[in-house]
Amino acid sequence: MIIAERKPMEEIKQFVALYKKVLVAGCGTCVTVCWAGGEKEVAMLASQLRLATSSEGKKISILEATVERQCEREMVAEIKDKVAEADAVISLACGSGVQTIAEMFEDKPVFPGVNTTFIGMPEKEGFWVEMCGACGDCFLDRTGGICPIVRCAKGLLNGPCGGTRKGGKCEIDPEKDCAWVLIYRRLEKQGRLDVMRKYYAPKNSRAVKRPGRVQAAKA
Repeated sequence: MIIAERKPMEEIKQFVALYKKVLVAGCGTCVTVCWAGGEKEVAMLASQLRLATSSEGKKISILEATVERQCEREMVAEIKDKVAEADAVISLACGSGVQTIAEMFEDKPVFPGVNTTFIGMPEKEGFWVEMCGACGDCFLDRTGGICPIVRCAKGLLNGPCGGTRKGGKCEIDPEKDCAWVLIYRRLEKQGRLDVMRKYYAPKNSRAVKRPGRVQAAKA
């Protein structure tokens, strides 16, 4: 899932400073799960903005709305009346959601209320760990399902560096297990250590065509 964190309040206040009516728009999927931009977070930010602007002697009307997924135009269309009513929009969705609203309503300023950080998975309640860099060339079949691109501090593809610490810890972050030690142990359990004996060329970091596009296969 996509992980995001809410931007500092002072930054958000600067976004809305020039407007009289602002819509705070939330998303009901990833940012709801990571407590950054769901319905509760929309209500919280709206309340904070009302208090902050009121204490500064400003009169700003704050509207609230949350859709299931901001990255889908059909769902964003559900709040078109509220967008039309507002002078500007604060989106609490990931960057994709922000861009969807901005594209659908080009006459409205749309500001990001959160910083999109990474693709991750929950390790425990309220704590998420980056697991995938969305590199477009998945390597997990050769590493026992452990991504060396994001879980190795150096993104190495051919085993650990020479700085692995005692106990299998990373030299960059001694509190973190070396990704390649984890990969070795995983492949050992699977009886697939021969996979590590192959050489893999470094990933191509040259410029690539952006944005990425995927066409779903027809059934």
